[in-house]
Formats: sequence, structure tokens, C-alpha cells
Amino acid sequence: MTAGNGAAEIHILPYSYVVGQAELKLALELNYIAPRIGGVLISGQRGTAKSTVVRAFSLLTRGELPVTLPINATDDRVLGGWELDALMQGEARSQAGLLEEAGEKGMLYIDEVNLLDDHIVNIILDVVSTGVLSVQREAIDTVRGVSFGLVGTMNPEEGGLRPQLLDRFGLMVAVSELDEEARRAMVLAVLRFDDEAGTASPWLTDGQSADQALREQLDAARESVKDVRLSDDIAKVCADVATHLRGVGHRGEVVTAWAARALAAFEGAPEVTAQHVRKVVPLSLRHRRPEAAHGGPVEWTPEESELLDRLLG
Repeated sequence: MTAGNGAAEIHILPYSYVVGQAELKLALELNYIAPRIGGVLISGQRGTAKSTVVRAFSLLTRGELPVTLPINATDDRVLGGWELDALMQGEARSQAGLLEEAGEKGMLYIDEVNLLDDHIVNIILDVVSTGVLSVQREAIDTVRGVSFGLVGTMNPEEGGLRPQLLDRFGLMVAVSELDEEARRAMVLAVLRFDDEAGTASPWLTDGQSADQALREQLDAARESVKDVRLSDDIAKVCADVATHLRGVGHRGEVVTAWAARALAAFEGAPEVTAQHVRKVVPLSLRHRRPEAAHGGPVEWTPEESELLDRLLG
């Protein structure tokens, strides 16, 4: 799979050939199907393929790499402003910011979001939740609708996000290292890709075909998700689970409902079941538990899994 980047070609392992990371893939897919979920936050140490999965998914769903926000991004770069070269020549010409560009391309990727200025993070999350980009600064007064998938990554060893910002991400994934067998499979996949990238490789063609089939399934789910029924009983299940897991605030049960509905649409189910809820809860509530919301661990414990099994069967 390749993406054009000016004169160069960027080769990226097909999404379908990325080894492991099932929970991360699920979160990205659900957020694509139901953008109202509000983005995915990925926590994990360096070298756990966070960026690789995100870029491969963006290429699969949108045909190009995501718009990437640098750590040192300024308000002008994020929101848009005036072209400096034009201003120096006495001409006022506006320049689109990264959020507008992300609206056109479909995804904004923030690497090491926990190191970004809180003010910038808050602006981005506001745009994601409202779908409105309002720029009123330095003689610029514009309001436009903007929609894009938001994905942020962070290394927990470098600090976390403030609870208010953490809660604004719809889903959170804690990426762990692969087991021994998966590590072996990953090494073989990467080596084979390095050898065959840019060639007429049947293996790569198969991977691209699998990606295309998945893209069609995701797009179909995105179209049908609004038709998936979520009963009053299942709404109560979402609320009860959030209560028993001591979810902070009420965003968790709403996101759980959206994510469960997206999963049902992806599976072609006409309505949400308790098992759909069971599968998405670790994504929607792990960062909303009191300990996680205040800088504690975000890993899902066996005790919490047992609790879910008791609640949902």
C-alpha cells in the first residue's frame, strides 16, 4: 500500500497485515463508523506500532495519510490565519489551518498529545464535539462546519492528560507489547513487506484486496448505523455498567451506546445486544474510572472483566 507524498512514495504495511493490536483496530473502526464517538486516545510505550496502525488505517479508509499536528503547533497553524509572505507584500490572504485541512482529508493525528499545550488540545476537542470551527481573531471572522476523525497517542511514561481532556476522548486503548508468537509473526511481516514493497507482489495485492473489502464493510456500517436499534433495556445496561464501574461523569454511558451501536452495524446486526456492550466497555470506560481519570493506571483488570461477565452474562 502506498501513499503519495510530493515526489516520493511512502510505503505502508497494509492494515490487514498489521499483527495483533485487535483492540486498537476495533477502536479506530468504531470511531470511523460513528464519528460522534469523539476520537480515540492510544496509550502505550514507544515501539508498540501505534503510529503504524493509525497511518495504515487512514490510508485504508481515506486513501492518504492523516493530517498530523506537530507538538509545537501554534494557534495560527491549528485554526488558520494570514499568509505571512502575502502580508509582507501588503496583501491580506487567509491561510487554512490544520483543522480545516483535517476536515478535507478526514483524519487528524496527534502524536504525543500529552505533550501538547492544553489550550490547543481543548480547541481541537471542542471542534470534534461540535463539528463547528469558529475563527474570530486578527480581523478573521469565519464559522464553518468541520468533521474529521481524531486520533491521539501518548506514552504514559511522559505524563498524562488532565482529567477534563482525557474524558473528552470517546474511546481509549492501552496498547501492550505482543506475545512471543505475535512478535515472530510481526518480524516476518515487516521483513517481507520491506522486501516486496514497490513490486508486483501477489502477497501485497492480497493485502490490498483485504483492505478494500474491509473498507467497503466499514462504509456500509457507517451508512447503516443510524438504522440500528438500541432498546430501552440496552440503554439501561449501558447506564448500569457505567455505574458499577464508577464511571466519572455521564459521557461514558453515552459513548458506550454509540460504540455498541457502531459494532452492531459493523456486524450487520439489526439491534444492539448486551454482548455488543460487553465488547466496547473497556474502550469507553477505562479512562473514566476514578483512578484512571486522576493519573492512575488505565489497564483493564481481570476483576473488571469478571464484573462485566456477571452484569452482562
